[in-house]
Amino acid sequence: MLASLLALVRRVLKWLGVIALVLFVGFLGSRVWFANSGAPLEPWHTFVPQEMSVAELDKADWAAYLAREDKLFADVTREVVQKLPEHDRVPSNRYFTGSVVYPPHLTHDWNRSYELAPAGDPVGVVVLLHGLTDSPYSLRHVAQRYLANGFLVVAPRLPGHGTVPAGLTDVEWEDWLAATRLAVREAGARAPGKPLEIVGFSNGGALALKYALDALTDAALARPSRLVLISPMVGITRFARFAGLAALPAWLPAFDKAAWLGIVPEFNPFKYNSFPVNGAVQSHRLTRALQASITAQARADRLKDLAPVLTFQSVMDFTVSTRAIVDALYRQLPANGSELVLFDINRNTKLGPLLRATSYSALLRLLPPLPRDFRTVIITNEDAHSDQVVERSIPAGGMEETVRPLGLSYPLDVYSLSHVALPFPPEDALYGSHPDPDENFGLQLGAMAVRGERGALIVSLDALVRMSSNPFFSYMNDRIKPAPAAPAP
Repeated sequence: MLASLLALVRRVLKWLGVIALVLFVGFLGSRVWFANSGAPLEPWHTFVPQEMSVAELDKADWAAYLAREDKLFADVTREVVQKLPEHDRVPSNRYFTGSVVYPPHLTHDWNRSYELAPAGDPVGVVVLLHGLTDSPYSLRHVAQRYLANGFLVVAPRLPGHGTVPAGLTDVEWEDWLAATRLAVREAGARAPGKPLEIVGFSNGGALALKYALDALTDAALARPSRLVLISPMVGITRFARFAGLAALPAWLPAFDKAAWLGIVPEFNPFKYNSFPVNGAVQSHRLTRALQASITAQARADRLKDLAPVLTFQSVMDFTVSTRAIVDALYRQLPANGSELVLFDINRNTKLGPLLRATSYSALLRLLPPLPRDFRTVIITNEDAHSDQVVERSIPAGGMEETVRPLGLSYPLDVYSLSHVALPFPPEDALYGSHPDPDENFGLQLGAMAVRGERGALIVSLDALVRMSSNPFFSYMNDRIKPAPAAPAP
């Protein structure tokens, strides 16, 4: 009996191995097919600017970082912009000097690191960390909020960003974290003894949290007094775990395109459209390291010393895992004044019949039972038949819900926010639904009413119809408002 059972197990394992091998070969075959089809690699996919190493970043100051950044942009101008083939000299190419989206010719080039200083002595300092494939542009409106409240703003361009997409093919997440440490050092030097806050968007949210956790056991790192996380990348899809396999064919020069998950025209002046495999790999490694740090600090009972965390997150998020934010982070936090703000779907949208049933129940599946150690806020419709939005809040340790009208409304043609929408107000000149006419960023991506036949555009419709601004940004901005407090330890 035992022998026959073992024989059955061996046969099952054999067939499982065969199936796995067939799937793996098929996967590699699809990557080889991708490498031999579609658009070819362009200069911005092949030229890799030389960023500072981790060792250099840990020794450098802000001035040295800006000097290297100047060199990076000069190198891109020399090796990409000035050597652009004739077929790439089109109005939609951000690397063509005659393009409407050529960054140096716009109102301001937000691809670069920057500082904003108040008129008098700063009452505090904030470090702003942008997301993956992004640039310092994404948090510029939040920067103005802090500046108006007397804070000095330090916003670094993280390594591999702002220049060319190929910059992300040769970067590691430790480089981003080293740049974070450099920016915090600059912040501390510019406003010694003042409150320090860190704001992180998406991948920058993971970096902000990882830095704060590292500071709990490293006396050389200044501890922030508050963390503000916007769509933080605490966890991402399972595909990223195996994304590195997609680049295996790229070891052979004939299949170098396999090192990319997507090759798209670069029409956005402040964000890459093309995405290398290494970007997914490094973001996954960062989230794994982050979750390991959270677990280790929780077991050592050090999370009680972590600064309060204020997080803004859309219930529907295709890029990061909303559940990971709740399970891997907020369930682990002690009662330290932290808060989670969730933007619900629009339950009054005219697209309601087209929504998946799971979209309506997503919110119920996310939150742990009451009472919770953190304040919970839901931004949602007043009821299923109203476009008016209310704040439904439950305090930490509480059981009773408080409802507060916000005087805001959900647009009827919008069924949810998105990962990329949260940090941009409707007036944002590039991504806003009602763009500010006083700024020129070449395109108004958030205000385009896309209608027509498929196949006519240089990009997929998905890239243009995704929600790109936040109709509740004013609420979020009010909640972010910093309050000067006692100096951080």
